[in-house]
Amino acid sequence: MPIVAHSSLPAFAALAAEGEDVLTEAQAHRADIRELHVGLLNMMPDAALQVTEQQFTRLIGASNRIVQVYVHVFTVEGLDRSPATQAHIDTHYERFEDLRDEGLDALIVTGANVANRPDLADEAFYEPLLEIIDWASENVTSVLCSCLATHALLQHRHGVHRRRLLTKRWGVYEHRQLRPDHPLLHGTNTRFDVPHSRWNEVTTTQLERAGVEVLIASTEGDFHLGVSSDGIRTVYLQGHPEYDLVSLLKEYKREVTRFLDGEVAAIPPLPDRCLSADAARLAHDHLDAVLTARERGGAIPPFPEEQLAAGLENTWADTAKAVFANWLGLVYRLTDLERGVPFTPDIDPDDPLGRLAR
Repeated sequence: MPIVAHSSLPAFAALAAEGEDVLTEAQAHRADIRELHVGLLNMMPDAALQVTEQQFTRLIGASNRIVQVYVHVFTVEGLDRSPATQAHIDTHYERFEDLRDEGLDALIVTGANVANRPDLADEAFYEPLLEIIDWASENVTSVLCSCLATHALLQHRHGVHRRRLLTKRWGVYEHRQLRPDHPLLHGTNTRFDVPHSRWNEVTTTQLERAGVEVLIASTEGDFHLGVSSDGIRTVYLQGHPEYDLVSLLKEYKREVTRFLDGEVAAIPPLPDRCLSADAARLAHDHLDAVLTARERGGAIPPFPEEQLAAGLENTWADTAKAVFANWLGLVYRLTDLERGVPFTPDIDPDDPLGRLAR
């Protein structure tokens, strides 16, 4: 779907420079094509804020070559921001109040860093997030939640509380379809990989007890993709299909830096099934060299990011694009021509996919 560069958000220029299909507003207005307005509620921490803008916008843009999509990026209160990041938000982000008045066809809600309070409801952003989610549930065709947003919404709607893991689950895990007949999975492989990165999880068993239909899961990563009982109004993601090839590598580099700076006591493990055997050996050798240098008071060798990146493989992007294409395709078919009206008059909001099945 061609993305329309309708604001000063730097992600638009960055994606255009990569060769993505990004239109100017003048180009978009010359084409008599119905548009989609997709909100991106970005709650990611400062270091990942702008790359997350690009990752989700890239996935949206890869979904279709015809429909023009306006991506409206905004955030919530209650998140600690540096002055530079707050300036970026003030300059390039939109206000939820304006988007609420103008309307959205679909909404993506990202994950976020938390203060690790015992209950998600105690996080400062929890109530502002739920205000937006509750509005979207009535006024937006479909809401797609990622990672922590999924955990927050499942707790709010179904009383499903995430569980703390003994160790961080991060890496690239094999997944399988559980419902290959669901329209969100049309054209996807029956077996594929998905990146995960989290300290907490909700399980397939928890979701099925709550009436959430799980579409994709794995033995190791467990639940990845599920939908509300109507099949489309809410889409829940626990993995990270939006990740770039180097996303997990950069997370590992950040964890190594935190270890060296004394922020964490334990040596960070490599992300599972992320690096080739040779690259994994290089990472272990580098960490050994770092520890040896510290013991001897020598210079710390630089992180071999380029060499490690050469050992990466992307085994999830095609399926991620297919799922997002299916999702936005369903939104396009279901949503009303009038912006902000979630369904055409002939669609039952409690069974929106029913008409498509007939």
